[in-house]
Formats: sequence, C-alpha cells, structure tokens
Amino acid sequence: MLPHFQNNFIMIKKIFLFSAFVITLLNTEAQTNQQILVESWVTKADRTVLFEKQKDSIVFSTANKGWGTPIIIDDNQTMQSMDGFGFALTGGSAGLIIKMDAASREKLLRQLFAVDGNSAGVSYIRLSIGASDMNSFVFSYDDLPNGETDFELKKFNLSQDLKDVVPVMKEILAINPAIKILGSPWSAPTWMKTNNAAKKGFLKKECYDVYARYFVKYIEAMKKEGITIDAVTIQNEPLNANNTPSMPWYAKDAAAFIKNNLGPAFKKAGIHSKIILFDHNCDRPDYPLSILNDPEAAQYVDGSGFHLYNGDISALTTVHTARPDKNLYFTEQMTVEKPGAIPIRIADPVKELIIGAPRNWSKNVILWNLAADPLNDPHTDDGGCSMCQGAITIDGNKVSWNIAYYTVAHAAKFVRPGAVRIASTYPGNATVTVTNDEEQPDILRATSITNADVLPNVAFKTPEGKIVLIVANDRNTHQSFRIQYKGMMTEAKLDAGAVGTYVW
Repeated sequence: MLPHFQNNFIMIKKIFLFSAFVITLLNTEAQTNQQILVESWVTKADRTVLFEKQKDSIVFSTANKGWGTPIIIDDNQTMQSMDGFGFALTGGSAGLIIKMDAASREKLLRQLFAVDGNSAGVSYIRLSIGASDMNSFVFSYDDLPNGETDFELKKFNLSQDLKDVVPVMKEILAINPAIKILGSPWSAPTWMKTNNAAKKGFLKKECYDVYARYFVKYIEAMKKEGITIDAVTIQNEPLNANNTPSMPWYAKDAAAFIKNNLGPAFKKAGIHSKIILFDHNCDRPDYPLSILNDPEAAQYVDGSGFHLYNGDISALTTVHTARPDKNLYFTEQMTVEKPGAIPIRIADPVKELIIGAPRNWSKNVILWNLAADPLNDPHTDDGGCSMCQGAITIDGNKVSWNIAYYTVAHAAKFVRPGAVRIASTYPGNATVTVTNDEEQPDILRATSITNADVLPNVAFKTPEGKIVLIVANDRNTHQSFRIQYKGMMTEAKLDAGAVGTYVW
C-alpha cells in the first residue's frame, strides 16, 4: 500500500472509531438520563387550587434528586383490585337532582361521573333499599295499613324510587354504564318488625323468609329498569337503632338469616349480587368475623363492609388477616365542612379514607352523601341527619362543591375499576438507603431504617399500566418529598394540608 493511501486509511479508521465511541457514549448517557413525565393534580388547603392539573412538569430520571426518605413504588408487589370510589345516592340526593332543569342536571352528572376534562369520574354508588334517614319521609317497597301483612309480596313496588332514584340512575348509567352499585336497607317494612315501626324493632323470625324474597324482588325490579345491583349489605348499621329508619340486628341472627334464607333465596332465583356483612363501624371487627366463622353462612358471603365513625381503619386488616379469602369494602363515612370555610381540611379525609381504607385492603371507598340543599335537607324527623352536608350542595340549579367531592375526585378519576393496589413506602415501614462511604467514595454503604418522615400515601397500577400515587401532606409545613420508581427518582412538593395525585 502506498504511504499516502495508508495514512488516509488510518485517518478514516480513527474517525469511524471515534464516531462509534461518541454514539455509544450518547446512547449510554440517554439510558442513564432516561426520563418519565409525571402528571400531577393538586388541592391546596387555602382553596387557591381545587383539584387542578398542575402546569409544572415533574420528571423521573436516574439522577438522585433531593434528600430524605423517598416514597418507593414497587409494582411487583400487588394487593387487592379496586372496584371504585364514590358516594351514596340517597333518595334526598336524587330528589334534588331530578328537580334541576335538564341542561343543568346533565352538566352536573357529567362533572360527577364522566372521566374527561376536570370531571371526577365517580365509579361507585350506594343506594338505600327503601328510605334512608336522608329521605324526607319513610317508605318501603311494601307499605301496608296497620295489621295487614303481605307474605307473598303481591304489593311490592319500587315506590318513591321510581320518581327520583331510578331516573337519576338511568342518566348516570348513560354516562358510565359500568358503574358499581351497592344496595343497603335501613329497615324492613314495618309489618315485618317486632315493634311495627320504622325506628328500632327487630325483624320478626317468622319474616326471615319473606324478607329474603324482598331482597330478590328489589334486585329483579331494579334489573328491569336497567339497573344492576352489584352487591347488597343486609342492614345499614345493625348496631345503631337511633336513626329513622333503623333496625338493629345481632350477629348470630344475621348469620342465621344469611345461611337459612338470603343465601338460598339468591341461589334459587339465580341472583349473583354479592352479599356483604356488617356495614358498620371499625370498633367491632368481631361482628363480621363471628359470621364468617360459621361455614354455612360464610359460603354465601363475599366480604365485610365498614364505616369509620368509631374505631380504627386497621380493623379492616384485622379481618383480612383472619379471612384473606373474603373481600373488604368501605361503605360509608360522612365528610363535612362549614359552608364557606377556609381552609379546606382535605388532608385528613384523604389520609384516613382514600389512603387508609385501600391500604387496609378495602376494594372501594364510599362517602356519605352525594347531595343536600343549603340547610342539609332533606332528612327524616326523629333520627335523620341534620348535619349531613352533601359532597355537593344543590340550591335549585345552582351547585357548589364541598370537601367530600374533592376527596373522592383525587382517587376516582385515576384509580379506575380494575386497578390494583401496589406497594409503596409508608410511615413505619423499613427501607434501605444506599450512600457513598465518606472515606472511600467509590464504595457504597447500605443502611436499613424505619421510616417516620415519609408522607401518608397509597399507590395503584391501572389496567392500562399507569401508576397512580396519592399523597397527603398532613403536616403544618410545606413538604418536599422524593418518589422512587424502578431506580429513577423525582422530587415533588406539597403545601401544608395539601393533597396530590401523581400519574405516570
């Protein structure tokens, strides 16, 4: 080879090798600096931001951002699947909604139940079977004059529900056909009760069979209206006889009703609606567990429902630990604020309910109640709830949005039915930190610590593969915190008392 050709060949070879090196370096750097954009929705305690998508970008990268213990997301650890988040559509709520003009009602229902735009995407509804204490008057689906009975249920009809609950539900289903619906009775018809009254009084033993068929009739009648009842509880708050209507029901009697009457009646009629136990406070996990300890009753039971007016949300984990084969549901909690109040104390209900219930194995979260007027009406006399503010306040066609609405919206819009709870660092969890040795920086040291400073949170993976993280800053100071996912890190910030939902 001639000398000048040899020199050119060597130069070309060097240029080629250098180019390959640069390409490799760029690819390595690109992999090292891999980024994931995070969408964030925030509510601030001073009401300057109310469930709003933030314009500032949050970005995951392999750079180790910030200080402190991160919230570590691990989607390899999966827990329960979620059925949804929502409210009780009481008869009072439906009555206010149905009186709105058609355009205002459609706008309201889309804001509540659609998923597009800023809508909340509510995905779970609780209905009362007959009247609840948030109706203006008491009724059942088989009301009779004193002294009469109807053991064949020939006079059964959906009664008042046909005027408000049913038409409103049809409009909701037109927006979200897949919404889950739970039915809960406050009382049996008075002629089935020992005191022949709507308040207090036990179900007569001789009426156990007809009351089981009453449930079947309700589910079938709603089905004919195009409304599928996914599940029922057998009694709202069976240890509370102070509401109008109400009906106390002890665990041993409820077990007998399920195994001898309701379960067989559902099986005979081909009813697939789930049967949920208890539907009362977290201070009495023994109630559902005592029924689940009866295998004849347990065979018909899908799970247990809880409220949080008493006790601790960890009671759900107690029941899960004893019976991991049965599901858990959070079926009611009133979340209210003073009208016009500033600040909005949203961190507490998000921490206790939206985070607390799923972290303790609940498949849903339902708040009480969807709508009331500015006076918290309607409600029954002698035991109706006069302080039960709605998630929305309806005054004619005018609507205002309250703390319960924003609490649910932070989960319902993003954690769609079928999403699965995944592991995330929580206060009290042990985690590992990896740091450089001070004297030998090229050596890494691992330290196990118990977290105390991480903010309350819960994480989910959606059917589409997205990750949703809900965080509550329950402290009285601004907080910066880190999120770690698959070795990447990002930093987020929340004002005191604020909550954030992060989606990627």
